[in-house]
Amino acid sequence: MASLWKLGGLTPLKLAQLGIKKIDHDELSNRSAALSYYFILALFPMFLFIVSLIGLIAGHASQMRESIMAAVGHLAPGSASGLVQQVVHQTLKNSGGVKLAAGLLGALWAASGGMGAVVTSLNVIYKTKETRPLWKQKLTVVGLTLALALLILVASALVLYGGSIGQLIASQIGMSKVFSIVWPIVQWPLTFFAMFLSFSIIYYYGPDLEQRKWYWVTPGSAVGVVLWLVASVGFRIYLHFFNSYSAMYGSLGAVIILMLWLYITGFAILVGGETNWVIENQDKTETAFENEKRRVEAQYKAA
Repeated sequence: MASLWKLGGLTPLKLAQLGIKKIDHDELSNRSAALSYYFILALFPMFLFIVSLIGLIAGHASQMRESIMAAVGHLAPGSASGLVQQVVHQTLKNSGGVKLAAGLLGALWAASGGMGAVVTSLNVIYKTKETRPLWKQKLTVVGLTLALALLILVASALVLYGGSIGQLIASQIGMSKVFSIVWPIVQWPLTFFAMFLSFSIIYYYGPDLEQRKWYWVTPGSAVGVVLWLVASVGFRIYLHFFNSYSAMYGSLGAVIILMLWLYITGFAILVGGETNWVIENQDKTETAFENEKRRVEAQYKAA
């Protein structure tokens, strides 16, 4: 298997060229549109699951639940953020701790629908058929959903409470001054590492592959996270200056913005998977494109 971080011998330019061809060949734009549909169905069960999980971990610390869920809700751009936070607030208001805990597994099961769609798309990208038994498929999808929820919680907790928690621990061992210097430096790298790790876990366990090699951070996960961050920030800037969705669609504008952002999220995840596949199979990729080119040319001449 080609080395991922050596790009399999490819130059960055050649990797980009092959990746763009593969993205077009696998019709990632259409697949991302399908993912946005599954994501919108899975998004609020995922929030319900995270709220339930916080309730089990933090008990009656309602302020912590609201702070973390508000931070997660702010990930969505524009008016979609208000829509997400409104649903989250209603969930917190109308569901007590026992009720949330009782719905924990149900919410996790419902939220895993979006991850199941991601796994199906990754199997297409990796050119592999799903051979795992149904129980193993669902267990994998649920496990990936659980891991993603935990990493979202970790990243949010690091941003909101990492300094306070770390300062408390550091004061107990007499290193509070050292921690106050180190923490501002490592806080954001740790948060980004949690994001890279979530993508790496999806690429490792998602597709049905016989041979795997674990990397904490893969080139695909780096590309996926960076693409998602840049596209999300760009979308926010566009909405700030040129938001015509609310004027055109009225109250549906927030829903459309949310689906577009979920489309961006799905596209970033799949592009990262394509990046890893091209690096690992660059010889197959170039041969496949050459064969396709000859086939098209032959059809053109025959016509």
